[in-house]
Order: sequence, then C-alpha cells, then structure tokens
Amino acid sequence: MFKDTDLFLKDFQTIVNIDSSSDHLPGIETVARFFQKRFSAIGLVADVLFQGDAKAPCLQAVSGHGRGTTGNKNCGNNTKENTKKDGKEDGKEDEAVYDLMFLGHMDTVFPFGEVEKRQFSIQGDKAFGPGVCDMKGGLLVALHALETLEKEGALKKISICVAFNGDEETGSIASKEWIRSTAKKSRNVFVFEPCRPGYKMVSQRKGGGWFHVTATGKEAHAGADPDKGVNAVVELANQIVAIDKLNDPDSGTSAQVTVVNGGDKVNIIPNQAVAAVDVRIAQLGEKEKVERFFNTLCDNTVLPGAKVSVQGKIDRPPMETTQKSLALLDLIINEGKKMGVNVTSIATGGCSDGNFTAALGTPTIDGMGIVGANSHRQDEYVELSSIPVMVNLIANVCKALIADGS
Repeated sequence: MFKDTDLFLKDFQTIVNIDSSSDHLPGIETVARFFQKRFSAIGLVADVLFQGDAKAPCLQAVSGHGRGTTGNKNCGNNTKENTKKDGKEDGKEDEAVYDLMFLGHMDTVFPFGEVEKRQFSIQGDKAFGPGVCDMKGGLLVALHALETLEKEGALKKISICVAFNGDEETGSIASKEWIRSTAKKSRNVFVFEPCRPGYKMVSQRKGGGWFHVTATGKEAHAGADPDKGVNAVVELANQIVAIDKLNDPDSGTSAQVTVVNGGDKVNIIPNQAVAAVDVRIAQLGEKEKVERFFNTLCDNTVLPGAKVSVQGKIDRPPMETTQKSLALLDLIINEGKKMGVNVTSIATGGCSDGNFTAALGTPTIDGMGIVGANSHRQDEYVELSSIPVMVNLIANVCKALIADGS
C-alpha cells in the first residue's frame, strides 16, 4: 500500500517547477529524464525517444515481464534513443502484448517563464502551479502506483508500457503514430489526465478538430467607392451564421467560431477575413457530415465576387464506450468500493490522447490521475487528499487484473 505522500509532494515540486510548454523541448526532456531515472530504478526498460520531425521528447518505460510479452524493449514502433533519434520507424514490428498502457503527456500549455511567476505551492488541501492538474500530478500517480507494485512484488506479474508524450497540447502530431502503435499492442489503456472532483473518471470524450475559413473579397474606398468593393467581412459573417447551425445538442456536435480577423483600416472595404472554428463530435458518424459541410462552403458564397476557402479536418475521433471499456470501468468502480471510494464516470467535450487509443478498439479509461480542476488556467489546482487514494486505486486495479488473468 502506498503511504509516502511526502515523497510524492517532493517529486511534485520538482517536476512542476520545470517549464515544459509544448514548444520548450529542453524542459520536456528534463521531465522525461526524471521519469526515466525513476522507472529504471524499479526495473523497467526506460528510454527517451525523440518523435517526428519536431523531435518531440517522449518517455517510454516497459515492464518486460508478465503474460504475452517478448521482452522487447520497444513498446511502440520507434527504436530507443541510443540507436536512433530521428523518430522514424525501425522497420521491425514488436510482437509484445501488454496488459496495460499507461498514457500521459509531459507538456503544458503555459509558456516558458511561467514557473518563475508562480512556482509549485500548497494552500490547505490544494496544490497549485503550472500543469499541476493537467497533467503532472497524473504522471506521478502512474509512477508511484508502479513503485508500489514493485515494493509489493506484483510488478513482475504484469506487463505495462508507459508512454508519456511531449506534444499533446499541440495535437500530438509527432507522437500520434507511436501512441497508436503502442495501444495496438495493449489489452487496456489508462490515461492519467486529471480525475474530476468527486472521483469521477472519464469514460467518454468528444472527438474534434479545427477549421479555418477564409473569405476573400475586393478592396475599395469605404466612403467614395463602396460599390466597387466586395466586403470579405460581410461574406464571412454570413458563413459564420451558417456554421452556427451545425450545433446539434441531440447528436453532441458543436461548432464554435472562436477567433475572427478581418479588415485593416476603418475606411477600406476589407478584402480578406478569417475565422477559426472549434468543432467537437460525440459520434464517429458525424465526422463525414461535418467535413462535407465545410468542404461545400466554397460553393455557397453569398456576395457576388466573394470567394471562400477552408482548411482543416476532424483529426481526433471520439472516445466512445464499448462493452470492454465498460467492463474495465466496472472493475475500477468495484476496487474503489473496496477502498470506500465512490468512483463514477462522466462524458466530457475535451479531447485527450485517449481518443486515439479508444478508436482502435483498445478499452480505454481516462481521468486516472490526481483529482483536480481548472486545467489551462492560472488557478488550476489538485486535491492533495486524493494522492494516496488514486495511487492505491491504480495499484489495486493492476493487482485485480493480475488475479483476473486479463
């Protein structure tokens, strides 16, 4: 049983006080090296990988023991750091099958220098700091759960692949295929995004993507020759009204215009205007409908002479429940009951890398990290009382999987 909350808090302070915004690769690598050392100390084969053209630092740690494993050090489709650092496939398929994939991200949304402004701090039962909730607390839950299993002699009985990427907040562009490849080799996936207050796990997430709609018109003097111009802002405004009609609460589809730019000077008819649209879908079947709608906007201009172009797509599938994922959730709920914890689940509109793993058919439960709220905000926090609860819950679920033979 996990009891060393003081060590957890020491680790917490260490990694939260490392700036690791998605564009600050040295900071992300520093976080990865912290976990590499700790996972190696309990017998996992831990490596720092540099994924894709962006060389995004990612941490991979493999427990090579347990049923169905080959002992291959690489759980995804990339070679380890000391043989190849270019993030490309090595051409050799790993045949290992892992009982569990522990998935999380080391990058945060906060820019370099944020730590200097507000370092890790504790106020009552809450901890604050950049990324404390999303999701450095969750990464430590995964680490301390595995350390607990190792102390109890259970880690050697289960095969686990830890995959912490460094570019989730910017879409996991470099690490996406690595994550998918690892999930294909895993029986179950735990995503260590924050658990919601009240011990609510995440069993469903919306999928989504971004679209950029550009309206092009013709400049003219707004006072002397307005009839010679084509107002791109007006054209875009009409397109925004059409986009707004995509919102459908019944199907779970939302289309929110979030950023609009157009025009240059108050006395000039604008010749260009651009809108950014955040789209979320709860059902995979909505993907084709939404993309078809945006692709037809260029054929449905309102002003004579105006043109419309669209870039974007739905690039994260929804995380939908399956019989297997619900069975995994039931196991977690039952283990919570044994601990006196009332675990429930929710659906959310936010995306995570769990969207990718669930879409492959691998049972995925999200929100397995420390309890917290206000992600992406300066008042982001976690509940310190949830540390032993979540670490022991994860460890107990792993032991239940061992006993069940899953």
